[in-house]
Amino acid sequence: MLVGALTRRCAAAGGFATVLVKGDEISGSILLQTLEKGREQGLFERVPDYAGGYRLVRCGPDTEKGQEAMAQYLARRRGSDPDLWVIELDIADAERFAAETIC
Repeated sequence: MLVGALTRRCAAAGGFATVLVKGDEISGSILLQTLEKGREQGLFERVPDYAGGYRLVRCGPDTEKGQEAMAQYLARRRGSDPDLWVIELDIADAERFAAETIC
C-alpha cells in the first residue's frame, strides 16, 4: 500500500517512480534509490524510530563509487532479505518527498 501511494503521488507531482524489486506486501523493508533529473542522489531505507514511527536513513555505497557498487550492495541485501522492496524515485528533493509520503 505504501509503495503504491508513493508511486502515485510521485507521478502526480511530475516525477517518476518505479518498482525495481517487488518484496513482501506485508512485511517487506523498503529501499529507495533516489535520483534527481537522472543523477544519483543516494539510497535510503525506511526504518522504525524510537517514537513509534518511521524515518529514512541513508544506506549503501556513496554515489561516487558508481553503479557497480550500488548493484553489488543491492544484490547482497536481496540475498539476505528476499522480502525487500527497491523503489527508484526520480523527483526533486526525493528524500524529503519520500519522507512526507511513507514516514
